[in-house]
Amino acid sequence: MASSRAQVPLSSENKITAPYGSWKSPITADMVSGSSKRLGGTAVDSQGQLFWLESRPSESGRGVLVKEAVKPGDEPIDITPKEFSVRTVAQEYGGGSFSISGGRDTVIFSNYEDQRLYKQSINFQDSCPVPISPDYGEPVVCYADGIFDSRFNRYITVMEDRRESSINAATTIAAVPLDDGNIQEPKVLVSGNDFYAFPRLDPQGERMAWIEWAHPNMPWDKAELWVGHVSENGEVYKRVCVAGCDPEIVESPTEPKWSPTGELFFITDRNNGFWNLHKWVESKNEVLPLYCLNAEFSRPLWVFGMNSYEFIKSKVEKSLIACSYRQNGRSYLGILDDIQGSISLLDIPFTDMDNITSWNNYLYVEGASAVHPSSVAKVTLDGHGVNVIDFKIVWMSSPDSLKYESYFSLPELIEFPTEVPGQNAYAYFYPPSNSLYQATKEEKPPLLLESHGGPTDQARGILNLSIQYWTSRGWAFVDVNYGGSTGYGREFRERLLGRWGIVDVDDCCSCARFLMENGKADAERLCITGGSAGGYTTLAALAFRDMFKAGASLYGVST
Repeated sequence: MASSRAQVPLSSENKITAPYGSWKSPITADMVSGSSKRLGGTAVDSQGQLFWLESRPSESGRGVLVKEAVKPGDEPIDITPKEFSVRTVAQEYGGGSFSISGGRDTVIFSNYEDQRLYKQSINFQDSCPVPISPDYGEPVVCYADGIFDSRFNRYITVMEDRRESSINAATTIAAVPLDDGNIQEPKVLVSGNDFYAFPRLDPQGERMAWIEWAHPNMPWDKAELWVGHVSENGEVYKRVCVAGCDPEIVESPTEPKWSPTGELFFITDRNNGFWNLHKWVESKNEVLPLYCLNAEFSRPLWVFGMNSYEFIKSKVEKSLIACSYRQNGRSYLGILDDIQGSISLLDIPFTDMDNITSWNNYLYVEGASAVHPSSVAKVTLDGHGVNVIDFKIVWMSSPDSLKYESYFSLPELIEFPTEVPGQNAYAYFYPPSNSLYQATKEEKPPLLLESHGGPTDQARGILNLSIQYWTSRGWAFVDVNYGGSTGYGREFRERLLGRWGIVDVDDCCSCARFLMENGKADAERLCITGGSAGGYTTLAALAFRDMFKAGASLYGVST
């Protein structure tokens, strides 16, 4: 049996020759299912200390807010007491389940069991959370994506209310008072549409921006960005639509954010069909692009709390924005100069990035790569804010996985022709890899093709032990970005509109055929798998095509 310790790669003469699919591997099913924690967001307090939310398989998925170690060598500190779990079920997928106030050293979070909001001090390890939202007897009201409003001593949040209907919940933007010992019914500030996200106050608390959208649209199809003024008694009035209301422009604005000087920035996909950064000129009610690029600076709003860019401080008088974007199958981290309209790329080892949190001259970046599992890295910038002087990983979802690096298969980004002439799709191909084994030159490996969920999710080409489980045993694996996936712009994403179960299935079959014809896979041993929407694609491929010999649908959409 293969050792669980990393192996030095052997020369081909010393490797064991065995059929593909029969190789021994230390990457076990137990390890795949139980070793990885999941990241639920990051934040910093008034002292710049990092906090993150992690869900732990060892504690049945309990969500725990953790504070970084105070001194090098110390252990991180759990903030969430054992009887609590930080998680919201707003819009089912959750996200944005906590917020830290820099000035108050306080966290507000949603508790999974009752979905109530709780307030807790982050300065004391044994601080007891105190509820601030009403107890309705059951978890029928939930909250997400909240912010502190110091002007009125309240917490502004998206509120999803299922008291009247569990099927058609009423979603609003509401304010929850923060007065100690005085729990009141939340005050609705914005209502009337089907869905809301990103309530964001300007630095003075006098204007609030938010995103809203309505059935039958998803937020990446069509959404609206609004701004309202906040009156002396805390009401939202004098509302103006910034983006998304012009019938001549199809767009899906997202991630509004006020700069320290009170300018509104956001991301939208008007003009070129890619999510790019824009700025609102309030005096003219005009939207200006900051930097046009055929790349995605954001991602679909499946979960609350996305944070793809941050304003950063610089010793020189510049308006700088740290941002990540995805282009041609990988992510990049850059510093955008708002005045010059230029981007300086930062050299870090991550090839996939999500959220960014900033403090003074450093960034906390959530990212991964082919050899890094989901991680948080502290990226220290120089005084000008445009060069990296240090890169340090401070959190990792599965640190034990790195000891199996000699077994890892590195992904190759491939582009393949689809059924539609002139249209291509993309995938990450992982060849079989094991430091101890090889197959004969004549044999072609079995192939497992994965169709991702969403269907507007995307394959990312990062270290995933559930993929390495197969490749280390002598299977080839391919993770497909079929038409409808994100990361390649609106036109690519909308290939699936009205054709779900057709385009995705065709593209998966085309990918398998491409690999087979190029000698990468055995035509008699092609298999397919997928979860949720990918499970539906799996079922449709097995039912209506003859490409795959077997498949596994994991919680597939089937009705």
